[in-house]
Amino acid sequence: MTTNTQLTFEKSAIEAMMATDPEMEKLVTLIGDIYLTKREDHFKSLVRSCIGQQLSVKAAKTIYERFEELTGEITPEAVLKFSEEELRSVGLSKQKIAYLRDLSEKVLAKEVDLNQLERMDNDEIRKVLTSVKGIGPWTAEVFLIFSLGRTDVLPVGDLGLQRACQWLYQAEQDNNGKHLIKSHAGKWHPHYTAASLYLWEAINRGLVAQYTSIDEAWEQLKK
Repeated sequence: MTTNTQLTFEKSAIEAMMATDPEMEKLVTLIGDIYLTKREDHFKSLVRSCIGQQLSVKAAKTIYERFEELTGEITPEAVLKFSEEELRSVGLSKQKIAYLRDLSEKVLAKEVDLNQLERMDNDEIRKVLTSVKGIGPWTAEVFLIFSLGRTDVLPVGDLGLQRACQWLYQAEQDNNGKHLIKSHAGKWHPHYTAASLYLWEAINRGLVAQYTSIDEAWEQLKK
C-alpha cells in the first residue's frame, strides 16, 4: 500500500504572501489552512500524471483505476508486461502507452533514477523528467509539488491556475494566462506552491464557478 505524507505550510510563509497581496489575503482567509498530501511512490505519481494529461479529473481517475486493476501493482516491470491491446482495453491511448513504456524503460535502465531526485534541485529534476516521452514542464512541476513537496514551484502553464488567477484579479478571459500569473508572482515569492494550492482550491471548492469575484464570494460566505 502506498503511504502519503501530509505537509503543512509555515504560518509565517502564508502571512508573508497575504501581506503583499490583498486579493490573495481574501482567498486565504476564506479557505483557511491548506495542506499538501505528498505522494511517496514516485513512479506511481508519474504514471498518474501521464494518464491524466488532457483528460477531465473523472475520466483520468476511471482509466487510472482500471489500469491499476489490470496491473495489480503499478511498477515499471508491470507496465512492460502487458501488450498494447491489453493496455488499450483499460482506456489508454496508443500515445500514452508509448509514454508509460518509455518511462518504465528509462526507470529500469536508471536513466531516470527516481531514488536520486530528492537530492536534485528543481531545474535538474525538470531536465531529467522531461527526457521521458510525454513528460513536459507541467508534469514535471506537478511532480515537484505533489511528490517532492517543493515549496517554490509555480506551474504557469496550468489552465486551472490561469482560470483561478483571472477570476481572483478580475482579468479579461482572453488575457494571456501565463503572463497574468507571472505578473502577480512577485507578490507570492518564494511561496509559489502555497499560492498555487490556494488558486487550485478556489476551483475545487466551486468559488470560481459560483461567484463572479472574490469580493462576491467574501460577501456571501462571511455573512
